[in-house]
Amino acid sequence: MDSQEKKPLEKVCFICAKGSLEDVYATLVMANGAVMEGIETKVFFTFFGLDGITKKTMNSLHTATTGNPAMRMPGGLPFPTMIGGIPGVEAAVSSMMRKQMEDLDMPPVDEFLEMITAGGGELFACKLAIDMFKLKKEDLSDEVSGILTIGEFYEMCDGDRTQIIFT
Repeated sequence: MDSQEKKPLEKVCFICAKGSLEDVYATLVMANGAVMEGIETKVFFTFFGLDGITKKTMNSLHTATTGNPAMRMPGGLPFPTMIGGIPGVEAAVSSMMRKQMEDLDMPPVDEFLEMITAGGGELFACKLAIDMFKLKKEDLSDEVSGILTIGEFYEMCDGDRTQIIFT
């Protein structure tokens, strides 16, 4: 049997393009895990993913209750899409999700961003999306290193042992 030398990951670059609670947290959990493993970590927030680094929205993200086939009710039954459209349901589900995350000692988004940057990770906002949504640097978390074009972000993602992960 032919054994190949294992080459560890040296750099990971995440692109967060969705602003739901579960999508932003997926990015933050993976980015924080990479930082904790000593892997160079860069995170690029674009389009609705900007909600994860915008001061007004980052700690009040919502869970998508319609069009989510993996959504389950307590007890494991499928969550009917029709119920997700009833006023107040999305807010209640989002609150329940945040409570479950809190029970697992998962930090709120602003603290997660601090943990990632304290560990050496870098956070960036997409210039196109910033311009499109008419945001400014001061609207963003203080943990954001800068506003870049996707080309500039890709330049940072060079190297043989680099992975780009789109969440």
